[in-house]
Amino acid sequence: MTQPANRGKKTATAWKAGWSTDTGLQRASNEDRIFADPAGGTFLVVDGLGGHAAGEQAAEAAVQAISEHLDSTEGPPEKRIREAISEANNRIFLLAQTNPDWQGMACVLTLALVSEDAVTVGHVGDSRMYLMWNGNLRKLTSDHSPVGEREDRGELTESEAMMHPRRNEVFRDVGTRPRSADDADFIEVRTFPFHPSAALLLCSDGLSDVMTSAEIASILELYEDDAEAIAQQLVAAANEHGGTDNISVIFIAGEDFVGMHSTAMAESRMRHSITRTRRKRIHWRRHLQKALWLVIGMAIGMGIWAACDRFLWRITGQ
Repeated sequence: MTQPANRGKKTATAWKAGWSTDTGLQRASNEDRIFADPAGGTFLVVDGLGGHAAGEQAAEAAVQAISEHLDSTEGPPEKRIREAISEANNRIFLLAQTNPDWQGMACVLTLALVSEDAVTVGHVGDSRMYLMWNGNLRKLTSDHSPVGEREDRGELTESEAMMHPRRNEVFRDVGTRPRSADDADFIEVRTFPFHPSAALLLCSDGLSDVMTSAEIASILELYEDDAEAIAQQLVAAANEHGGTDNISVIFIAGEDFVGMHSTAMAESRMRHSITRTRRKRIHWRRHLQKALWLVIGMAIGMGIWAACDRFLWRITGQ
């Protein structure tokens, strides 16, 4: 199933997830689709290609095929991801043959299967997954595009890649020709650890093409305990940056993830600061007490020494 736009939910799982999708400011329709199953640990962002109804049809077909396949299969995450995406690819290709207006339709997508300690991500195209951990935002997927490859190799800066005229070109997609799950140049699958104090972000290029990693991270760091609010803030920020494309995001926060700029973190720093101040005061008090006892001890010692000296002088004098 496709989740409705601008909607998220909280669950009793080891993470909290929120999602949002929006047409943007410059497109007539939304060709993005989201599928989110927090209880099952399945998250999918799809960006339809082909324009008009074709992009929407491709994205819808991908969501339906992938959700159905994952719901009916078990096994290693990588195998399930490859089979699900290839099923979506071939369904889109066959569907395109039924309508001349849908010829060449396709999509790009990012699919994540999340467990308590790991995430396996399958990826085709230029939608992305990021990992937020210890104040750092890291891109886990590689853009399958000429410009994205140059950015990943360090030949272009992030800003240069975002402004490049060929930014939207991709050399991998889901749907333009028949594929098998094992095609070497088709699905890129990776597995990463997922720490409870980390967070994940899946997004279409409607977000990453208009906002830098630093700008995205600054919003993730505001996370308090509401994943849906973060998803909505990201979409709103992308629109503030021009909203040049459809925007879709899924934000997944580990159970121990706290934004560095959140109220909870600020209060924690304040408590830590007060504790350090108290410890310093106690530390100096202890030093003063030791110094005082040293002075008292020296005074007593000198008094005893003087008394002994007078006693000996009297005895000697006699």
